[in-house]
Order: sequence, then structure tokens, then C-alpha cells
Amino acid sequence: MRGFARRPAEGSSKAEGKALRERVPRGAHASLETGGDRPDAVRAVEESGRGRLPELTPLRVGRMAATPFAFLRGSAGLMAYDLARTPVTGIGAQICGDAHAGNFGLYGDARGGLVIDLNDFDETVHGPWEWDLKRLATSLVLAAREAGADEDTCRKAAHFTAGSYRRTMRLLAKLPALDAWNAIADEELVSHADARDLLGTLERVSEKARGNTSGRFAAKSTERVEDGGWRFVDAPPVLRRVGDGEATAVALALEEYLGTLSPDRLPLLARYAVHDVAFRVVGTGSVGTRSYVVLLLDHRDEPLVLQVKEARASVLVPYLDAVGFPVPEVEHEGRRVVLGQKRMQVVSDNLLGWTTVEGRPFQVRQFRNRKGSVDPAALAADQIDDYARMTGALLARAHAHSADPWLLSGYCGKNEELDEAIADFSVAYADRTEADHAELVSAVRAGRIAGELGV
Repeated sequence: MRGFARRPAEGSSKAEGKALRERVPRGAHASLETGGDRPDAVRAVEESGRGRLPELTPLRVGRMAATPFAFLRGSAGLMAYDLARTPVTGIGAQICGDAHAGNFGLYGDARGGLVIDLNDFDETVHGPWEWDLKRLATSLVLAAREAGADEDTCRKAAHFTAGSYRRTMRLLAKLPALDAWNAIADEELVSHADARDLLGTLERVSEKARGNTSGRFAAKSTERVEDGGWRFVDAPPVLRRVGDGEATAVALALEEYLGTLSPDRLPLLARYAVHDVAFRVVGTGSVGTRSYVVLLLDHRDEPLVLQVKEARASVLVPYLDAVGFPVPEVEHEGRRVVLGQKRMQVVSDNLLGWTTVEGRPFQVRQFRNRKGSVDPAALAADQIDDYARMTGALLARAHAHSADPWLLSGYCGKNEELDEAIADFSVAYADRTEADHAELVSAVRAGRIAGELGV
């Protein structure tokens, strides 16, 4: 029938996955060859800043210079350059593109419940599944080092990440397709990942996330004005008011945004009116991009805050062709982000959409939608392995929505050969990142690049 694939022969995808080991042995994923033409860290940071707001460049550089883990968070493009020189199987998936350990977290579903999943998709593309797994595993080595763990614990964090990914993919391959699509509900995640030492931390983060709402943000960040309305209050450098022209452009762009939503959401948003717009600085990797918060109020002055965040081209795109993946034709960068997010998450923000502001593409989402996150660099040593297994499982679940779990499971296999290779790569790349970070810090101190150290 049109729209449906022909059912493969039993076990065929698994056999194809196993056959790929001949061309790309699982042990080959330990390889890291950065090459003599690799851009130095400072030049890479400067290049990644092109097109961003120049007045925020020192803030972004300062945040990246804080720690090696922070440097990794802001250098997805540099890592993509390096990953393009590593072996890939050719199995494609919708990948996050920036799947570091800090890009997982809690957020609210439509009924106010909490979901845990990947939660940042600025760089999402269809690409090699290995790139996400290697970035995640490397980030856990760096986070563990920052937390003061010994080197054996740091390496094991990467090993556990890959092992959990592999075992979860095997589980998903064994399930009926519909069950696999919705597998590993959040209440089962801790048990599946054997992450019981993380329970207390997750409960504390969950409790904090439940109070992280538009209402609380508005209560702290707005004030009533003489005409009875409300407006944002300047709180530099993170939040600042914008001029009438800029605010009007953002507000008018919400009309296009409404057209990207499911029609059943429109009666809800029709009950709100726009009251104010402000500029708000976002996280490390996105600092310098244009990002606004829009204050909407209903008939009882109850707030809903939307974030309108600039969507730039994925930093992975220049490297896809080198590993045999087609360069995508992108109709709208905000649309790319939103559709990629929906392809990877089990549950997505029901107000997720996109728009265009003065010719630039933006994504739109709820702001402070009961969001909460674990700081992996603040975990105790006996929790890092739990967090590694949990995030590895979540990444596998996300990839299995677009890649065939039979095929991936067939390649990854039952033994720990892949886990060992990913751990070797991650330790080596963590060392490379520490050297890059040190180079950036030295450049800031020498005045070669402007950066606000200590921010």
C-alpha cells in the first residue's frame, strides 16, 4: 500500500547490521585522528560566533572558558569537524547534533505531568547515529572529571553510556513496532537504566521543575504599568527591554507561528493577548543568537510566556557530505528544529512551532514549561554511572524513532566491543577538549579574543 514499507524478511535488518561490522568493525570507533589541518580552538570559537550579536560575544567566550565541559557545550561545530574524520556505519537517524549530558532534562506535558528526554535540538539533522553517542559519552567523561571523579570512574561513565544505548536498542528491536515506539515510559526509566542511586536527585529536580512555570517567571520578571498592563523589568545582562519597533516585529511574527500549530491549539491561544516582549540571553551554545520572551495574559491576567528563539543552520551540515549523508534542503531553520524535535521525543511541547522575524528564522516554544535538569558535573561519583546509563537509554529511544532498531541492534551486538571503543574515543576526545579549553583560556588572558572570565 502507498505510504507503507514492504515488511522485511524476519531478521533481515539484524543480519544487515551484523554484516556492517565487516566494513566498519565496532572497535574502529575508538579511532580519533584530528589531523594537521584542524582549526585551532580560538579560530573555531571565532568562526562559530559569526552572525551572532557582537556585544554578546565576550559573554559567550567567557562561559565556554569556564571549564572543559562548558567548552564542549559551545563547540558542537568543532567536534563535528573531528567526528567527520572518524568511521561511520552509514546508518542514519534523526540525531540531536548536540547530545551532551547537559541537554537532557525534565519538562511538562500537556496535562502538567513531567517527562524526561533530550531537550535541545538546535543542531538536529539526519546524520550518523555514532556522532550523538560519541558526543554524549565524551561529555560524561568531562562532567565526571569536573565533579572530581577518578579517571577509572570517568572512563566507566562513557562505557556505561554506550552499553546502555546498545542494550536499550536490543530491547526495542525485540518489541512490536508500536510498543517499541512508546517504550521505556518515564516511570520505568530508572529501573531500566539501573539508576537507583540517582532517585533522590531526580526527585529534587522534579520538585523544583514543577514550580518552574510561566507564572513564577512572570512574577519575578514583570511589573504593572500605569495603564493596568504588565511589562518586563530590565535585568541585565540576561533580560532587557527592547524598542517598540523590535517588539512589534516579534509580536506580529506570532501570526505566522499560529499557522504552524495544530488547529486545535488555536482556540487556546486566542484567549491570550500579547502584553510585552523582551530580549533574553540563552544558554552557552546559543549565546549571541537572538532570543525573545513574549508575555501573554488571559482574561484573569494569568501569564503564558513564549520563547521566540533564532534558529541558525545546523553546524553539522558542512560535514555530512564527507561521510556520505546528503546535505538537507532546509525550507526554514525553525521548522527543521521543530520537526527534528518531534521526531526524537516521545512527548513534545504542544505549543511548539516556528516563525520569521525580519527575515530571520525562529522557533517558538513555551518558556519555563516546568523545565528542570540535572547538572552532571555536580553529581557524586556513585551517581555518574547512573546518569550515564539513563541518558544512553534515552538517546537510544530517540534514535529508534527514525532508525531501524533491528539494524542498529544487529550492528551494536551483544558483547561490549562497541562500549570499549566508545570509551576509548571519549577519553581521548576529552583530553583533546581540555587542550582546546586551555588554549581558549590562554587566548582570553592574552587579549587575543575578548571574553568575560568568571561569568
